[in-house]
Amino acid sequence: MAWIRQVSPEEANGPIRRVYAAAVARAGGVANIIRVMSADPASADASMLLYSRLLKAPNALDPARREMLATVVSNANDCFY
Repeated sequence: MAWIRQVSPEEANGPIRRVYAAAVARAGGVANIIRVMSADPASADASMLLYSRLLKAPNALDPARREMLATVVSNANDCFY
């Protein structure tokens, strides 16, 4: 079983604290995928920026289709969404 050290919200400081605060503001909590990236705050921040641009900003797909696509991909990857 793989194990990745994660920074808990209680011990977060500096850049990862800002990433966590944005996650809480956006979704009400810090998702596990963000915690997995917490050892590299710059990557976590860039990943969340990409996520926001793809799934939250206006683009060619309406929000419902974006969520459906995310759900299908998560299911295909055997990932809890």
